[in-house]
Amino acid sequence: MGKLMRLISMAPLFLLLCLPFAFGGHDYNQALSKSILFFEAQRSGYLPHNQRVTWRANSGLNDGKASGVDLVGGYYDAGDNVKFGLPMAFTVTMMSWSIIEYRKQMAANGELGHAMEAVKWGTDYFIKAHPQPYVLYGEVGDGNSDHYCWQRPEDMTTDRHAYKIDPSNPGSDLAGETAAAMAAASIVFRRSNPAYSRELLRHAYQLFEFADKYRGKYDSSVTVAQKYYRSISGYNDELLWAAAWLYQASNNKYYLNYLAKNGDSMGGTGWAMTEFGWDVKYAGVQTLVAKFLMQGKAGHHTPVFEKYRQKAEYFMCSLIGKGSRNIQKTPGGLIYRQRWNNMQFVTSASFLATVYSDYLTSYRGSLKCAAGNVAPSELLSFAKSQVDYLLGDNPRATSYMVGYGNNYPRQVHHRGSSIVSIKVNPKFVACRQGYATWYTRKASDPNVLTGALVGGPDAYDNFADERDNYEQTEPATYNNAPLLGILARLAGGHGGYNQLLPVVAPVPNPVIAKPKPAPKPKRTPTPVQLL
Repeated sequence: MGKLMRLISMAPLFLLLCLPFAFGGHDYNQALSKSILFFEAQRSGYLPHNQRVTWRANSGLNDGKASGVDLVGGYYDAGDNVKFGLPMAFTVTMMSWSIIEYRKQMAANGELGHAMEAVKWGTDYFIKAHPQPYVLYGEVGDGNSDHYCWQRPEDMTTDRHAYKIDPSNPGSDLAGETAAAMAAASIVFRRSNPAYSRELLRHAYQLFEFADKYRGKYDSSVTVAQKYYRSISGYNDELLWAAAWLYQASNNKYYLNYLAKNGDSMGGTGWAMTEFGWDVKYAGVQTLVAKFLMQGKAGHHTPVFEKYRQKAEYFMCSLIGKGSRNIQKTPGGLIYRQRWNNMQFVTSASFLATVYSDYLTSYRGSLKCAAGNVAPSELLSFAKSQVDYLLGDNPRATSYMVGYGNNYPRQVHHRGSSIVSIKVNPKFVACRQGYATWYTRKASDPNVLTGALVGGPDAYDNFADERDNYEQTEPATYNNAPLLGILARLAGGHGGYNQLLPVVAPVPNPVIAKPKPAPKPKRTPTPVQLL
C-alpha cells in the first residue's frame, strides 16, 4: 500500500516530464505537423519538388529583377502577397529558437526535417537579400497596391518594387532582427550543414555591424512599411536581441560584453514588459540573458545580468497573474492585448514561458513574483492552457488552427486560400475581379490553409468566421513560429536533459572587424500597443 501511495504521489511529476500525451485531450503531435505545413503555403518563388501544399504554384519569379538583384523566394507574411523583412526575420528567429530548444522532441515526432526546411526557406532568401555587408533588402512589393487587389500569388499584377536599407538609409531594427535570425539559424544547421552554418554566421556578423554602426529606424528609410510594420519600439531592442543571438551562436565574448555594457542605456535592464513580438523584443532578450546567467556565463557582468533576469521574471509573473502588473486575459483565459491579430502575442509569450520554465527546472530554481515564489511547472501549465485554448478548449469550442479539430475557421482572410487553385482553374484572376468573385463569397475556402493560426477572438472570446473580418481571420507566419516549440515540448515531454547545457561548441572568431558602438544619440524606445 505504501509503495502504491508513493507511486500515486509521483504520478503528476511523471506525467509532466515523460508521457507524450500526458497533457490531455489534444494531439500536440498532429498540431505541430500542421503548424509547420502552413509555412509551405506561404512560400514565394520556385516551389520545390517535395512541396506538400499542392494547391500552391510558383510566384514572384521576377522579384528584385528591376533592382538588379535576385530576390526570388522567402515568405509572404500573412494573407497578402508582400514580403516584409522585419516580421519574416522574426519568424525565422523564433522557428530557429524552437528547434534549438526542442530539437529532440521534434525529431521524435518526425518533424525536425520539415522544421529545418522551413527555416532554410527563410535564410536562403536572407542571403540573397544581403548582397553587400551594408546593404539589406527589407521589402518586396508594397501593402497599398497589394491590398487594392485580391489575387492569387501566382497571378500577381501588383508592383514588386524592392526596398533596401544602406548606410545612407539605415535600419538598425531590420538589420538587427535579420542578424538574430541568421545567428539563430546557424545553430540549427551547425551539425547537419556546417558550411551553410558558417555562411549564415558570417552574414549575421556583418548585419550586426551594419545595424550598430549606422543607426536608424528602418521604417524611416523604407517608408512604405510604416502602415503595416512600423517599428514602434525603435531599434535598441533589436541590437540587444541580435547581440544575444550572436553570443549564443559564437560564444564570442564581444557580444556578451555588448549586452552588459549597453543593457542600461538601451533599455534591456530597464523595460518591464508585458508583451513580446515582431516589434518589441525586450522580453526575449531578457529571457536569453537570464539563460546565460543561469548557465554561469555572466562572470563579472553578473550584477547587470541579474537586472535583465529580474525583468524577465517580471514578464513571466505578469503572464500567470502573480506580478505587480498583470497581462489582460479574456473571460475564457486567453492572453489579450489587441483586437488585430491578438494570437501573435499569445504564442510568443507562451513560448517564453515554456523555455523559462525549462531553464528554471534545469537550474533547480523558482520564479520570484510579487505574490511569492512560483514553481517552474506553473509557467508550463500556463503555456499549455493557452495552447489548449487556441486548439479548441474555449467558450466557443472553436479551434483557431485551420484544419485542426472539426470546428475551425473556414473563411480565412488569405488570398491564396480563398481563390480556386491555379492548378484547378488556370484562368487568370484580375486585380479587382478577385474581390468581386472570391473575397465576398460566403462559402468555405476552396483551399484549406492547414495549420494556419488566425488572429483569434476578441476580448470577450467572441469570433466571427468571415473573410472580411481581417482582425480575427487573417493568419501570419509569426503566429505559428513560436508555436512550433511549445507544441514540440507539450508533445514530447521534457526529454530528461538539462536545458541549460550549451547547444554549440565555441567557433573561431569572425575575420571581419568587430563593430564599435557608434557615439550617436540613443533613441528611447516607447513600447506601446501595436496598431
